[in-house]
Amino acid sequence: MTENSSQRPTSGPNSHPELPTQYAPADVEGPLYERWVERGYFEADAKSDKEPYTIVIPPPNVTGSLHLGHAFEHTIIDALTRRKRMQGFETLWQPGMDHAGIATQNVVERELAKEGVSRHDLGREAFVERVWQWKGESGGQISGQMRRLGDGVAWNRERFTMDEGLSKAVQTIFKRLYEDELIYRAERIINWCPRCLTAISDIEVEYDDDDGELVSIRYGEGDAAIVVATTRAETMLGDTAVAVHPDDERYRHLIGTEIELPLTGRRIPIVADEHVDPEFGTGAVKVTPAHDPNDFEIGQRHGLPNLTVMDEHAVITAHGPFQGLDRLEARSAVVGALRAEGRIVAEKRPYTHSVGHCSRCKTTIEPRLSMQWWVKVGPLAKAAGDAVRDGRVKIHPQDMSKRYFDWVDNLHDWCISRQLWWGHRIPVWYGPNGEVVCVGPNEEPPSGEGWHQDSDVLDTWFSSGLWPFSTLGWPEQTESMEKFYPNSVLVTGYDILFFWVARMMMFGLYAMDGTPPFHTIALHGMVRDQFGKKMSKSFGNAVNPLDWMDTYGSDAVRFTLARGANPGVDVPIGEDWVQASRNFANKIWNATRFALMNGATVEGELPTPERLAATDRWILSRLNEVVAEVDAYYEDYQFAKLSDVLYHFAWDEVFDWYVELSKTTFAKGGAEADAARRVLGEVLDVTLRLLHPVVPFVTEKLWTSLTGQESVVIADWPGDSGFRDEAAEREIENLQQVVTEVRRFRADQGLQPGQRVPARLELSGTSLAAHEDAMRSLLRLQPAGEDFTATASLPVAGATVALDLSGAIDVEAERKRLAKDLAAAEKDKAQTTAKLSNEGFLAKAPDHVVEKIRTRQATAEADIARITAQLAALPKG
Repeated sequence: MTENSSQRPTSGPNSHPELPTQYAPADVEGPLYERWVERGYFEADAKSDKEPYTIVIPPPNVTGSLHLGHAFEHTIIDALTRRKRMQGFETLWQPGMDHAGIATQNVVERELAKEGVSRHDLGREAFVERVWQWKGESGGQISGQMRRLGDGVAWNRERFTMDEGLSKAVQTIFKRLYEDELIYRAERIINWCPRCLTAISDIEVEYDDDDGELVSIRYGEGDAAIVVATTRAETMLGDTAVAVHPDDERYRHLIGTEIELPLTGRRIPIVADEHVDPEFGTGAVKVTPAHDPNDFEIGQRHGLPNLTVMDEHAVITAHGPFQGLDRLEARSAVVGALRAEGRIVAEKRPYTHSVGHCSRCKTTIEPRLSMQWWVKVGPLAKAAGDAVRDGRVKIHPQDMSKRYFDWVDNLHDWCISRQLWWGHRIPVWYGPNGEVVCVGPNEEPPSGEGWHQDSDVLDTWFSSGLWPFSTLGWPEQTESMEKFYPNSVLVTGYDILFFWVARMMMFGLYAMDGTPPFHTIALHGMVRDQFGKKMSKSFGNAVNPLDWMDTYGSDAVRFTLARGANPGVDVPIGEDWVQASRNFANKIWNATRFALMNGATVEGELPTPERLAATDRWILSRLNEVVAEVDAYYEDYQFAKLSDVLYHFAWDEVFDWYVELSKTTFAKGGAEADAARRVLGEVLDVTLRLLHPVVPFVTEKLWTSLTGQESVVIADWPGDSGFRDEAAEREIENLQQVVTEVRRFRADQGLQPGQRVPARLELSGTSLAAHEDAMRSLLRLQPAGEDFTATASLPVAGATVALDLSGAIDVEAERKRLAKDLAAAEKDKAQTTAKLSNEGFLAKAPDHVVEKIRTRQATAEADIARITAQLAALPKG
């Protein structure tokens, strides 16, 4: 009848350890986790003959600490891997950290500044040693926080993007790409941070709407004059052309002529370029190839010179009165000088526009022409797109595929060099006579006078793009590579689909000869506050998940996050929801404790269906349905739905119905009670195993207490036996209808929950006769005496429940109370009806106001119907 039996303990039914009256997560979670790690439950064996299941952790920065986004993502991954481990897979959740080049260098430089020294005072080698020292002493605190959350990662395999093995992988793939002419060095426009003094990647640029200025400037004189607009007036010092659309009649006569650039005395050409939008502004744009990416492309098409007018600190270098000014100082000075010459046609302040900022230090990014190393992404991006198009890699949810294709199909070459000291140094040496040598692992770099290594390091995303295979030992053909590559699934946020995911796809397919790094990309949303607003320290709504773990327990935080995890959709979360999840953990604890105190057991075989009461057959039928439902949702990455199914099954059906119904059975004793104890043990056993991947701590404590076995971490995942009993399900549904309706009636009549009243139950012709004792117990109904007089009769589900309330309530007082409530409801209905009948009001009132009044009217009508029914049900007197 079930496939859910685990190894059964040899201990007797009364040997369960006594559970404390209250669940205290702080007393349970730490010791349990350390025991799991000590026993090696999370380690993965590459020599195993089990089917592999592999997930790599999106590597957190070595400088980072656990935030709600991490907790959300790790909860999902941990649930997947715990379930697969229970299903018998050789499961690897690969941990590790990213060296976070810019962030880490900034942290250490700030520490040095407190000592009154800079990295330049130390020198490169000593500074890098200092960073390693910082990592050893202060870095990686997130690892301890992951343990608090319950992450089941293979700690013995933990990797770091700067460790020896991963550094070898970086050097190997750089050399291979270089030799295949997919890495090159060229002067291009990059995102430059004047504070961090390095190029940064697109993902490290944060765009905000800033209040700036839009200044329109007249170049030239008379009929040859042309007006351009800019938000960065200081860059005009580097203009080398003005561009117009070739079909713009206003400027056709000027194309090919030259015009004087104000303040400089230089003459620049007017060129025709289809990039220019003739409908935007004046239809003419200033071209500054060395300080704007679009202008650079125009310059390339027309052979324009690249004139750099700012240094790496964004200080003006152009000779003249502005030399030495910071870009913002120069902006005001240039506008002032132009105004003095009568060149300003219009000024708009404030002018709100999107401006890029460095994500690390918030400095405004400066587009800058610079000699950098680049990856030629064309063929790599095509392969990454083809792998999804031909089905080798599936993106979940599927509608995210379009966003993926929009990105990989339009990728520009990737700038991979960074002007830092911390990171993988570019393995290229330059000789005294212009020689360029790329050095691979185990190769000796050239030496001798005049030879030197490139001073830049690689973009952090370059090394993290190798993560799915470098962590397994590549470029060596290790047992782990053979066993665990490709990864089974990548779980990550949709916000880095384009940056990290695309790079892993490109590098994985390239390095592994067309084998993609993973079979499935499962994308999740972002964690937001309960109002759907982005969490931020500046907004005052940021939450430290460790605080919630301290207050409510890790299981409560995990379950809250899982219940909000719909694929690709943002997750709102508030503290009230975490409290509710804590209450759920307490409910599981209390119900299991009650069951153990009443002899619930997993010993022996389940009785056959013929020997079970309808209540037992119902809950076993429902249990198998839930197993099947949860499995289907796991396969579809529907964590919110599977969590909701488990929540309602456990709380509503098992604890609120089955456990309560079983109390009557236990009180009677005998064979039926023994069968119910075995069924209750089975249901709790399976339910705790189903819940374990999401709420691992409380389920471990309860399951081991129930079964006497070693750990639920290594228990078998439940299976659906196929057992169904629709007749039993209908029978219990009818019982639930009767109990629910009578409870509602009691509440309407003002009866206290524990107040007992006489009742006669007419159950003939129904399947409910066997449940009369349970129904009376649940409804607080005592047998009808000789003086019983039915004052109310409730027909429900084919049964009739007659109640005598004559001695239970003060009828006259209740009648007066209900009459007062009825009058209030009728008055509210009259008022709302009058407003909704007023055409003038409807024509002027906002829609939300009208809708609010309609809702009030509907509520009043429902109250009138309810109170009228209650009055009619009162005893006549």
